[in-house]
Amino acid sequence: MERAPPSPRLPLPLLLLGGLSLLAARGADVPLEACCADGHRMATQHRDCSLPYASESKECRMVQEQCCHNQLEELHCATGINLANEQDGCTTPYSDNASLEAMFVKRCCHCCLLGRAAQAQGQSCEYNLMVGYQCGLVFRACCVKGQETADFAPGDVGDLQETAKISEVKEEQEDPYLNDRCRGGGPCKQQCRDTGEEVVCSCFVGYQLLPDGVSCEDINECITGSHNCRLGENCINTVGSFRCQRESSCGTGYELTENNDCKDIDECESGIHNCLPDFICQNTLGSFRCRPKLQCKSGFIQDALGNCIDINECLSISAPCPVGQTCINTEGSYTCQKNVPNCGRGYHLNDEGNRCVDVDECSPPAEPCGPGHRCVNSPGSFRCECKAGYYFDGISRTCIDINECRRYPGRLCGHKCENTPGSYFCSCTVGFRLLADGRSCEDMNECNSSPCSQECANVYGSYQCYCRRGYQLSDVDGVTCEDIDECALPTGGHICSYRCINFPGSFQCSCPSSGYRLAPNGRNCQDIDECVTGIHNCSVNETCFNIQGGFRCLAFECPENYRRSADTLRQEKTDTVRCIKSCRPNDVTCVLDPVHTISHTVVSLPTFREFTRPEEIIFLRAITPAYPANHADIIFDITEGNLRDSFDIIKRYMDGMTVGVVRQVRPIVGPFHAVLKLEMNYVVGGVVSHRNVVNVHIFVSEYWF
Repeated sequence: MERAPPSPRLPLPLLLLGGLSLLAARGADVPLEACCADGHRMATQHRDCSLPYASESKECRMVQEQCCHNQLEELHCATGINLANEQDGCTTPYSDNASLEAMFVKRCCHCCLLGRAAQAQGQSCEYNLMVGYQCGLVFRACCVKGQETADFAPGDVGDLQETAKISEVKEEQEDPYLNDRCRGGGPCKQQCRDTGEEVVCSCFVGYQLLPDGVSCEDINECITGSHNCRLGENCINTVGSFRCQRESSCGTGYELTENNDCKDIDECESGIHNCLPDFICQNTLGSFRCRPKLQCKSGFIQDALGNCIDINECLSISAPCPVGQTCINTEGSYTCQKNVPNCGRGYHLNDEGNRCVDVDECSPPAEPCGPGHRCVNSPGSFRCECKAGYYFDGISRTCIDINECRRYPGRLCGHKCENTPGSYFCSCTVGFRLLADGRSCEDMNECNSSPCSQECANVYGSYQCYCRRGYQLSDVDGVTCEDIDECALPTGGHICSYRCINFPGSFQCSCPSSGYRLAPNGRNCQDIDECVTGIHNCSVNETCFNIQGGFRCLAFECPENYRRSADTLRQEKTDTVRCIKSCRPNDVTCVLDPVHTISHTVVSLPTFREFTRPEEIIFLRAITPAYPANHADIIFDITEGNLRDSFDIIKRYMDGMTVGVVRQVRPIVGPFHAVLKLEMNYVVGGVVSHRNVVNVHIFVSEYWF
């Protein structure tokens, strides 16, 4: 097998920056390349990417920042590699080991030491540890460089041109990894290890090997559940890793840290508070407080503007004064003042002057009730007593009768109370009688005396007469039952479909003498189909057509060039005779005539009692002609017989068919007969290509049902 020539070893900085150089080469014709070059210069000259960018373009500033950070990371990484090569250790001179620069220097230094250790132990320079892509590049670069250094001892340094001539021969003979199938990455997309027997491919952390054993694909840790996001955080997959994002924001007064935690914002320290100069800012969790510099004295409280406002202790303190004293607010304090009782009528102050006592109006020598009455003292007043059933009137100074019925309403008598001098009397309303206690009432059963003409029902305090079916109670006396004339009721016209005959207690329906019979429900009239029963008198040459309440014998002859169809249809209340065009041979006029069929049909209608909206009476279903047509437009029309514009025709689409609906739009009182000539025209390109004519004989009965 012929081996490929070994790839030339690149200097280490070129190896690390090769990817960026290739990208810059591809984007040489992009205007953003100059922005990236500015970012590189800022990183190389100032070693700081936080300086302001002068470009007005948002996209250019983004490119400058990314290229600056990328260049700065590679400069730090080169420092770490030099540190590993010079002192075989990674002790940095930086005091802040947590800075970003120290982190990059230390990481690249460790990766380089790992590569040199692998070279010293005779291991492969193709890294197979899952230490990341950039660390793997540093690992391989330092390992390969160590091999080159070991191949050339210091005493062998001679003529560089002669060394260059024999370098290929030495590399062929002395490079122990020349036959390593993982050299240059091998067939693997990420990590390669040559076991001697086979080449084993593996992937970086965050990737998994595909079934082909060579390629790697990203692992979605959010789906596999291998992430460590906490409760309240959403897992978001990234290439080779994942990140955790909070489901909700931290809210006002808090900020999100790098660890996805909410940290309180110290508004006082950051200076974003709005406290006035006379106030001191005091930070609180999620907010801040403005505390006045000037403190108020006792008895005062400060408002939002720092003013001292007096505290009303009489309202803010519960019971500030002892019982018998009133609280009076003062400036910065309060006082308690002793209460002076204000005695009402019938009371006066005691000798100590601290409470009110009753005045005994009945004490001698006073006689407020006058001679012949007894004075009885009560708290705050007095009363003069009279005999039972009377009370003393202080104005007239006499005893007046007590109206017990008014004083104790509803408590003395069951029904009615009548006052009497010194007492009262109970009585009952109509339909009740007084019991032995002289106060209660009980119901009387008036039905025992048969006051009603038919049926009687006793109710509390009265009775109720009611009648049997077909009768109604008289409005005059309320006890007599009168026959109900069902036929004369406002709804009597709906009881019977034709005529109503009243008799005592009920009614009977009847139908016209001929053409109808009474339906089984005893109210509706059914039309007798004389054409079906065979009781018509139509001749052999005539066709019997049934109509409401009778029949018609009509003879229809097909015109010239038309023949009668054998499939005469018979539908509900509709008989149809159809004539189909039948042209003689070579009759061009007949063939070109668009009229295809001429039909005669009969429709029988009743006289609609309540005509409130159009009634749909005929449905013409259009049939597409047998010959091809370019989506013919179907036009329906009433050409003859539409007296007083009583009918119209509209087009409707039903079940994928075009239907012409004939409607009765005006009330028609029978008997009435009209012949409507209807046309169905199939129009293609503005020309009638096909026409069906239907002659409808409409009979309207003089009766309504």
